Amino acid sequence: MDRKLETSEKKVLVEIVKLVQKRGLEGTQGGWKEFLKTYDKKFGASLSDPSKRSNDVLVSFLKTFTKDDDLELFSRVLQSHLNRNRVEQFSKQSRDNETPEQNLVRLTLEHPQYLIDYAFPIVDEGWIVIKPPKKSRALKSNVMIAVDCEMVLCDDGTEALVRVCAVDRDLQVKINELIKPNKAVADYRTEITGVAAGDLDGVTCSVADIQKSLKKLLSNGTILVGHGLHNDLQVLKIDHARVIDTSYIFKYLDAPIYRKPSLNNLCKSVLGYEVRKPGAAHNCLDDACAAMKLVLAKLERGEITLVPDVSQPEREKLLLHRIPVYVHREEISKVIPGAVAIEVKPTKKLQGRHYSAIAIFSSPQEANQAYENMEGNEEKDSHGLPQKLVSFQFGDGSTASLYIRKMAQEDSHREVLSNKRAFEGEETSIESKKLKTDEKITKKVMEDNSQLDDHLKEIERLKQELQEKDAKIVLQDKMISNLLKKVEEMKKVLNKRK
Repeated sequence: MDRKLETSEKKVLVEIVKLVQKRGLEGTQGGWKEFLKTYDKKFGASLSDPSKRSNDVLVSFLKTFTKDDDLELFSRVLQSHLNRNRVEQFSKQSRDNETPEQNLVRLTLEHPQYLIDYAFPIVDEGWIVIKPPKKSRALKSNVMIAVDCEMVLCDDGTEALVRVCAVDRDLQVKINELIKPNKAVADYRTEITGVAAGDLDGVTCSVADIQKSLKKLLSNGTILVGHGLHNDLQVLKIDHARVIDTSYIFKYLDAPIYRKPSLNNLCKSVLGYEVRKPGAAHNCLDDACAAMKLVLAKLERGEITLVPDVSQPEREKLLLHRIPVYVHREEISKVIPGAVAIEVKPTKKLQGRHYSAIAIFSSPQEANQAYENMEGNEEKDSHGLPQKLVSFQFGDGSTASLYIRKMAQEDSHREVLSNKRAFEGEETSIESKKLKTDEKITKKVMEDNSQLDDHLKEIERLKQELQEKDAKIVLQDKMISNLLKKVEEMKKVLNKRK
């Protein structure tokens, strides 16, 4: 590592040292505190907060690690930050003469959600960080690759990659591969992924193989394109700094920037067609092509303002949650009669032994009737909305249960879905939180103003009392003065008599 790292890299070094502490890693001179005892005779481990130490001390400690696994871990963290910093600096420096493609990269980097969505767990096993080219002119490259992935639900509640597609700027297919999941699959979500268990017979391609292929495609400053791209990078375990996210670069008319459009709505609004019909399975090759077409349309037409799509009311659906992972979609269909489709809501993080799904109906009336016909205990969820706990029986006699509730339009503002597949119509917003905050501020100001008025009145009252007291004191002083004069006069009279 370079001992002359700039101050801007201090937080990265601190992050790595804290990671070492958290994992209990040790170098040739022991752990962090053991190292400080020998390195710094004056303060030793008494000043163990890494953020209070200089870059030289942090780097010296990290240099005591010699194991390949440790060095690879440090390299990934450092390289990820350096990559992002380099792309961000390039974006700032070239803003006046940036290419249209670089402009979209910058819009993605500057989106308020970027730092949240693209904060990857690169320290986990299997992640790779793609290094940008050393030459600055490569960061001006307009070469683009669009990618899209499909995921299956595993027994442990996590997701695994099952298909990857990538196309270039001319929509030529660069990758179209099925991937063998490396753990037991609970649900292939065939109605969503279009992949069945039999389709993977003989498939040997792994995530590592796809990583190698994408690493070649993304060399020399290539821009990676996708819709909700962070979800794809998450399952691919790839950190790439130069990206265009189509869910970031389009805006709704008179809507907060946090409200992100779905891929299907974007295709209808911008490209004039639906990428899929309701209830139809996804095709990741179509989705990759759609993302690239959206970027090309943005490059050609410039600013494109969207009108919110309200053609699919939320009340045509029922939310199913706390579903045991061993209950497959086919069983859910038997429990919810009348549903035209059951869409599983993918989860990026481990959710124990349960998952959620959405039952889609042809009309709000049918969804409402299905809910009313369900037999179960009436309860309320954490938001106070009515729901039912429904128990059902399998063919083998075993039982299971799940929660069912109606979906309100406000649901899309309450939930930030972990995967773009979760529900194409839902879009995130913090408008309600902002309004509540504004209301609280207004209320607080009014309370403060009221208290201020009370204080002013009290001050006036006290001033009045003081004035009255001053007047009494003045009067008393005069009375005392008069009495003293009379006493003096009486003394003179007495003295004359003597």
